[in-house]
Amino acid sequence: MKPQNDLLSATGTTIFTVMSALAVQHGAINLGQGFPDYDGPDDVIEAAAAALKDGRNQYPPLTGVPELRAAVSAHNRRFYGIEADPNAEVIVTSGATEAITACLMAVLNPGDECVLIEPLYDTYLPVVRMLGAIPRLVRLSPPKWELPRAELAAAFGPKTKAILFNTPMNPTGKVFTAAELAFIAELIARHDCYAICDEVYEHLTFDGWKHIPLMTLPGMRERCMRIGSAGKTFSLTGWKVGYITCDRTLASNVAKAHQNLTFTTPPNLQRGVAVGLMKDDAYFDGLSTSLQARRDRLAEGLAALGFGVLPTKGSYFITTDFRPLGFNGDDVAFCRLLTEEAKVTAIPVTAFYASADAPNHYARFAFCKGEAVIDAALERMRIWMEGRGGRQLTAVAG
Repeated sequence: MKPQNDLLSATGTTIFTVMSALAVQHGAINLGQGFPDYDGPDDVIEAAAAALKDGRNQYPPLTGVPELRAAVSAHNRRFYGIEADPNAEVIVTSGATEAITACLMAVLNPGDECVLIEPLYDTYLPVVRMLGAIPRLVRLSPPKWELPRAELAAAFGPKTKAILFNTPMNPTGKVFTAAELAFIAELIARHDCYAICDEVYEHLTFDGWKHIPLMTLPGMRERCMRIGSAGKTFSLTGWKVGYITCDRTLASNVAKAHQNLTFTTPPNLQRGVAVGLMKDDAYFDGLSTSLQARRDRLAEGLAALGFGVLPTKGSYFITTDFRPLGFNGDDVAFCRLLTEEAKVTAIPVTAFYASADAPNHYARFAFCKGEAVIDAALERMRIWMEGRGGRQLTAVAG
C-alpha cells in the first residue's frame, strides 16, 4: 500500500483522548478535558429544541442563519464597540476549531510563515503545517507568562503572513494586557500581515480582568479575524457552534474555506445561540462570577495539598507545578499516576508545546465542573497523598 498523508500519519492520538480513555478505565474524575459537567441556559436549549420543529431543517445559508449573524453583530457592538455588517462580515462555523482552520485557510499559502505563541491549543500547529505554511513559535514562560517582546519581534519577517494567538489563553489562563496587544498590533502593521484571534474564552475572565479584542486597536479592524464560541459562552460544547467576525475583504475567503470544510451548521442550534447572545448583562457577569468561585475552590484545595498553583486570569483551567509534592517524574508520568492511583485526571502541559525541551513539571486542571465534583476530586487526592506518606510521591509511573 502506498503511504498515507505524512503529517497525519506522524501525528499521535491527542492527549485529551488518551487521558479521557484512561479516566474511564480507572473510574477517575476527569478534570482534564475542558467541558462543563452541567448544562447550558434553559432558554437557549428550549429555543434550539423549538427551532427543530419549526419546519426549517434544510440547508441554512452558508454564512449562518440571519438571526445568529445579527446577534453576533449586536454582541460585538454591545461589548466592544465593534461595528460589523451581519450580512457581509460574520460567518457561522461548526465550532471554533473549524473557524480557526477556515481563517488560516483564508490567508495562508504554502511557504508563508505564521507566528504561533506556545503553549498552544493542539490543533494550531497541524493545521498550519497541513496548509504548507511554516510555523514560527514564540514561547511564554511560567509562572507569569509574560510576552517576550524581543523574541516575538524576531519571529516576524518578510514571509510572515499571519499570527494566530489565543486570549484568554488555554492552558495558561493568561489574559493579554493592553500593552501586550498594542505591541502585537504594531508588529502586524509593520509587517503588513493578518491576525487570527482565538477569543473563545472572552467572557470567562476573573479578578476584574477584561478581555480586549485585538480588532479594537487602531489599524487592526481590517486585519483581524475574531473567533467566538457558543460552546464556551453557554456551556454547550457539544453543539459546536462558532462564529467569525472579520472585515468584508477577508470574509469572502473565510466563507469559501468554510464551504469546503463543513458548508453549514445545524440551523436549530444556530437559532438557540442567537437567543443566548441576546441575553442580558446579568448572564454574562454571572458566568464569570460563577467560574471564578469554582477556580478559587479548586486552586485553594490544590494549594492545600501542596501543589504550586499558578495564577489564572481567564479560561477554564488552572496550571499547577507538582514539584513541591516530591514527584521525580515528568508531567505525563504524573498525570498517569494521578489517574491510576488517585482516580483524578489532569492534562500534562507538555501537550501544548511543539518541542521536547518544554517544561515538564506542570499539570493542567479544569475547574468548569460542579462544586461537588471539585470537592470529590480534592478529597480523592488528599486520601491518595496521605496513603503514600504525605507529599513524597517519589515513584515514577511505568
